[in-house]
Amino acid sequence: MLEASDSHPDIHWPSGFSPDQAHSFCQAQAVVHAPPAAAFALLADVTRWPDWVPGITGAWAGPLPRTFEVVFHGQRFEIFVGEHEPSRRLGWSGVGENVQLYQAWLFTAVAGGTHVVTENVVRGPAAKSLDALSPVWARRLNTLWVAQLKRLSESAPDQGDA
Repeated sequence: MLEASDSHPDIHWPSGFSPDQAHSFCQAQAVVHAPPAAAFALLADVTRWPDWVPGITGAWAGPLPRTFEVVFHGQRFEIFVGEHEPSRRLGWSGVGENVQLYQAWLFTAVAGGTHVVTENVVRGPAAKSLDALSPVWARRLNTLWVAQLKRLSESAPDQGDA
């Protein structure tokens, strides 16, 4: 189980959303064999999320506005972008019924591609219930999300341009 001390040192947590203040904290990472711009562009295209993000069945917004909405496992979330540094970092807060979250993404150029790290914290009664039922649910979801990002970024036709 991850501890707050396992958080990546370059993640910027907003007030009230650090791992030690959460009911659930998880991290996933991978090396994507594509440039940071390719992986970041895929993640920033919110309207395409239902096509590839596990559990997302609806998304309403243009490419990475400051706010957008998603439907995740049947629950509507209003999302507020807190950090947006193209090709480097992205972070957002989400509010749904009985749950609040913050998810951060880091994109770092490495030999052969991009090291992608995502971490998220979840608070609220829904997070407590899910964590009690299955302590690994959030980690599995983040791992799937990063795996999909890796697969699609590496197969993008223009992935070598950036």
